Amino acid sequence: MTNLSAPLPRIALVATGGTIAGAGAEGEPSAAYQAAVIGADDLIARVPQLARLAQLQTEQLLQIDSADFTDDKLLTLARRVATLCDREDVDGVVITHGTDTMEESAYFLHLTVNSAKPIVVTGAMRPGTALAADGPANLVHAVAVAAHPSTQGRGVLVVMNEEIHSARDVAKVHAMRLDAFASPHGALGLVVEGVPRWYRQVARPHTTQSEFDITTLGALPLVGVVAGHAGMRAEVFDAWVAMGARAIVYAGVGGGTVPAYLLDHLTALRERGVWLVRATRTGAGPVIRNANAQDDAHDWIVTDDQSPPKARLLSALALTRHVDTTAFQQVFYRY
Repeated sequence: MTNLSAPLPRIALVATGGTIAGAGAEGEPSAAYQAAVIGADDLIARVPQLARLAQLQTEQLLQIDSADFTDDKLLTLARRVATLCDREDVDGVVITHGTDTMEESAYFLHLTVNSAKPIVVTGAMRPGTALAADGPANLVHAVAVAAHPSTQGRGVLVVMNEEIHSARDVAKVHAMRLDAFASPHGALGLVVEGVPRWYRQVARPHTTQSEFDITTLGALPLVGVVAGHAGMRAEVFDAWVAMGARAIVYAGVGGGTVPAYLLDHLTALRERGVWLVRATRTGAGPVIRNANAQDDAHDWIVTDDQSPPKARLLSALALTRHVDTTAFQQVFYRY
């Protein structure tokens, strides 16, 4: 039985912009709008149901389209969330975020915020002015999940379209539909009648078990991503190296296959100290060491099943630990 006299959980809501804070002309198609124009206070005022779920502390940390997230802004977000989680008057954190890079920000928080408190990221596929806008329901569900005691210790979560996903696995897999977010291993749970219902656990370490520390980190090491396709050019890798990239994630075809005509060039880059991290562009499945390429011979790294954008972030964090080949590879097997 619910204790009606118990105080509501204290949830810090951090707004960063995105479609959930977007607006367009009434009656226009949902794709025609401007992101990040509604402030945090107005966003909350449009969803009065939130007052029954939690005591909200609202702040506008950023007001951007999520395509405009940079590593510096990502570090700003992670440090702010970590600070909020350290406060005694905060029981959990909800972040409103654009969907385009939501999976990356959520995963970075998953790896760097040392707290067992609920951290939930949500957004919208349609602006609030669209017919059947999804933002209000997503926000209610995100706050409900963050406020529920069963969410403690599950790492950073993404709540969209009544599904609860682990930040480690989730990806945006459709450009427009409301069910745009999915995980290759399945969602952790669902929001059922306003309450989280769990079906699986997160096996890989995160948050309180993570080794990564950003408290004294001024900037992330530069890591590039190169998309694999027929007829690739070696100059793309050179451009990243010229900008100072310490590693390049290669989003290869199939199982991360490296074209024979690039082998000599990539071997030379490794001899210059640049790491090559092999991923797959397919969207799911592990990249196997010494399959599709001779990783031991070339001193390359494979990503296991990490997507190229997430592999970029994990590689950057690994490089802050001054790793050798064995340790670098183990980071991908561990996380």
